[in-house]
Amino acid sequence: MALVELRSLCKNFGAVKAADNVSLDIESGEFITLLGPSGSGKTTVLRLIAGFENPDSGSIHLSGKDITHLPPFDRDVNTVFQDYALFPHMTALVNVEYGLRTRKVPKDQRTRQAREAIAAVKLEHATDRLPHQLSGGQRQRIALARAMVLRPKVLLLDEPLGALDRRLREEMQEELKSIQRDAGITFIFVTHDQEEAMRMSDRIVIFNEGRIEQVGTPRDLYERPSTAFVAGFVGVANLFDEDISASLFGRRAVHTLRPERVRVLPASSSEGHAARVVEAQYLGAEIRLTCKFDAGGNVIASIPSTRERAMQRDELVKLSWDPQAVFEVTDKR
Repeated sequence: MALVELRSLCKNFGAVKAADNVSLDIESGEFITLLGPSGSGKTTVLRLIAGFENPDSGSIHLSGKDITHLPPFDRDVNTVFQDYALFPHMTALVNVEYGLRTRKVPKDQRTRQAREAIAAVKLEHATDRLPHQLSGGQRQRIALARAMVLRPKVLLLDEPLGALDRRLREEMQEELKSIQRDAGITFIFVTHDQEEAMRMSDRIVIFNEGRIEQVGTPRDLYERPSTAFVAGFVGVANLFDEDISASLFGRRAVHTLRPERVRVLPASSSEGHAARVVEAQYLGAEIRLTCKFDAGGNVIASIPSTRERAMQRDELVKLSWDPQAVFEVTDKR
């Protein structure tokens, strides 16, 4: 039995289907990310699990118990928001103690538990500071400690790193994963950032227009996308329509191929498909080439920037690939 079971969840806001027949099992101790563009339904599903929204139909079970219509405070879950929602007049320690105080936990016990939670996020030195005296990353960690001190079975995180700059965001991604692993709590994390999801998650759930497109490990989604949307949303991908696929792969279907799996060969090569370089972008570790096949259609290829000779615009090349790197996908657009 999964720790969290979502069955046929539906939630409409007027004519908008924010959650459209969503079913999902989440295991105990898992770091799972709900990923998708704005308006795809990921935050709505998180709010349904938290109890901030009621589904129009379907059910939610936690440890086998039906919690579909329980209020938020009766669910063994807690939520960390993007704005942290710390009380500005309370110290870090008192902020973390707050939930225990509302549960009537004795003072000495709640202080001990709060200090343990703060130690878990490595901020023992900041217990007496007010929120405005903490950095963005420190406030995020105190909010996390406040949520974890109640020892919920599930911690819900609604884009908690969205307000941080890139460097701090990457540092906190590592911290969050480490804290989750050490605490053994199930994390359900919402983001629209594909790279963030790939870095942190045991599994990723891709949402699009209120529905789940695909569920899998980061490697599964990147290397074996099942739909054109997943291929295009997770990383950079070449998508070939039926006409181009017929000439390249001998089959009329929509296919996907990752740029790094395209081999760029000299025009004199005896293998590959003839093409011309129409754009070359230097991106640090890689050079991204946009090439146009002689037979029609474009393809993106990625080559290391350490390659002995850079490719030039209008240069003639041959392009080839391992047939196992090409995947047929459904196109729901």
